[in-house]
Amino acid sequence: MGVKGFPTSSDIYLEIDGKKVAVVQSYAAKSTRTSQTVEAFGEDEPVATIPGPRNHVIELTRLYATDEAIRDNIDFHTLSDFSLVICKPDRKIIYSGCQWSTINETGALGAMVVEKITIVAAKRIEMAA
Repeated sequence: MGVKGFPTSSDIYLEIDGKKVAVVQSYAAKSTRTSQTVEAFGEDEPVATIPGPRNHVIELTRLYATDEAIRDNIDFHTLSDFSLVICKPDRKIIYSGCQWSTINETGALGAMVVEKITIVAAKRIEMAA
């Protein structure tokens, strides 16, 4: 029996067109943003900063294809424009417009498990549960 409020693999999953295609054991997310400074003539320090575009990179560990995705012959290497959904006790985080950048596989050929996949997301949304 799990601890109440502790995320399980069913709480972290990949979704395509509203359909869950894989569950994820764990993740590590990093969001970065480049900013520019605004300088003014005669000032020796910037007067403001302008935020640049955000970049979301998420490393997923141990992905398991769902039974439905296996029946549909899912291939992790052909995934594109998918979403990562992370359900926490108090909120849901959705990374959308995802593309994978690296896939690391170990194990038997034809297994529907991927050890690690790094994805880049176009957008991050956080909603209250």
